[in-house]
Amino acid sequence: MSFAKVFSAQTVLLRPHIINVEIDLSKGLHTFSLIGLASKEVDEAKDRVGAAIKNSGFTSPKQKNQKIVVSLAPADIKKEGPLFDVPIALAYLIASGDIKFNPEEKLFIGELALDGSVRPVRGVLPIVKFAKDQNYTEVYVPLENADEALLVEGIDVYGISNLRELIDHLNERNIDLDDGGLEEDFVNKKLSPLQRNLNDLLTGENILEIDVDFADVKGNESAKRGLEIAAAGGHNISMWGPPGTGKTMLARAFRHLLPELSLDDQLEVTSIHSVAGALHNSLVRVPPFRAPHHTSSYVSLVGGGAIPKPGEVTLAHKGVLFLDEFPEFETRVIDALRQPLEDRVVTVSRAKGTAQFPAQFILVAAMNPCPCGNFQSRDKECICSPIVISKYQRKISGPIVDRIDMWVEVSKVKHGELMEKANGETTEDVRKRVVQARELQKQRFFANGLKIKTNSEMNSKNVIACANLCGSSKKILDMSANKIGLSARGYHRVVKLARTIADLAKSEEILDLHILEALQYRPKSFSSF
Repeated sequence: MSFAKVFSAQTVLLRPHIINVEIDLSKGLHTFSLIGLASKEVDEAKDRVGAAIKNSGFTSPKQKNQKIVVSLAPADIKKEGPLFDVPIALAYLIASGDIKFNPEEKLFIGELALDGSVRPVRGVLPIVKFAKDQNYTEVYVPLENADEALLVEGIDVYGISNLRELIDHLNERNIDLDDGGLEEDFVNKKLSPLQRNLNDLLTGENILEIDVDFADVKGNESAKRGLEIAAAGGHNISMWGPPGTGKTMLARAFRHLLPELSLDDQLEVTSIHSVAGALHNSLVRVPPFRAPHHTSSYVSLVGGGAIPKPGEVTLAHKGVLFLDEFPEFETRVIDALRQPLEDRVVTVSRAKGTAQFPAQFILVAAMNPCPCGNFQSRDKECICSPIVISKYQRKISGPIVDRIDMWVEVSKVKHGELMEKANGETTEDVRKRVVQARELQKQRFFANGLKIKTNSEMNSKNVIACANLCGSSKKILDMSANKIGLSARGYHRVVKLARTIADLAKSEEILDLHILEALQYRPKSFSSF
């Protein structure tokens, strides 16, 4: 046989595509060409595959006087990454007559080392899910990616550690080796599909230990209250105050207030991290926490590039995006948050196409009142000129301010309190209230036929249906909105915030005190923080 085809797959943006790996062998001076819009790392597969085949006991393709053409179809999809090594090797061995098996309903991915061992690759989870949807019955993945692949039920998963092991499993004939010996009983060296209880994958592997407890943060009860509300309703929050008052510590404690992700959310987030190469465990169980440095570029934060790839806002999907020293980010970077904060997606358009990445996260920002941090301080003198202060504050544009639900001041703590033992509420105490409030939201949205999960996700139509304002609280809101000049967006965000406060209080209606508390978190002007 001089032609063979096996099946592989790759992700383009966050979407998987089936790739047909076809090989044709013909007589002629030795050439080994790889076609199908292949990137550099894919083209280098020729050398990896040749060495791996040789070191697995077969004659290397480069030792034969033949013309080899490898086609990766469809040809109009850019092929990236080394995950086609294994299918290319198998297709060559079938075409050359060294092995024989039926490749139908089987999908192969994996990078080959020169000695024939199989290395892990990115994007396994979404590929396996897609393979199942496309009616493939078996998928062969690197052994190190097996736990990730086993998250998908309804398809047989085989973990492969080396090429020879895979050939032993698939081959339907005896093989003549280079040394003249005959390898018998290859047909008996069959692998069994990996079996692992899904409950084992969901327990004990990715539980986040509490490194900063709320009880460890001294003082700043108003800031703690604000973070509790933000966690309960999924609201964006900004903390401002002098340096060293605990803003970063509070943000790191905040991540532990969020409930564990549902199974569907876990699979979605795990798929994103797998494609991005940021997956450290087989499953992301807890909401991700991303804290990029303020020198991060526009592309690294929102995604992009010649071939668009997800950025930090997408890696923070279903979790927290913490931006410390918020005004120190480039103005372009800060303003790029407008779309994800409003629409919960990022749309990146390039000449080669348009990509849309999910970006549903809670923004937690921390900032000083001025570059030196002592503006309006009673203890220290501010050394910043009015022009510098104005320029610093103007970096946070009005549209961004309007999209942040809560602005909380974090003030200095008395030195005498710093060495006292922790005696406040623990993270677990606060988290219980957050979980209860989220359950109330879930029940309310389900009763109204909505698929959203938190108050922050409500649109204007949902607010009218689910807010349940009492008469007096509506009057207070309208009067206050006129006085402080709330925009239509800001008006609805106050209502959503008040709804969360009411849920924490287990109140069916939004009462006056809930509206008043929600209003106090809005900045009275763009420079009031």
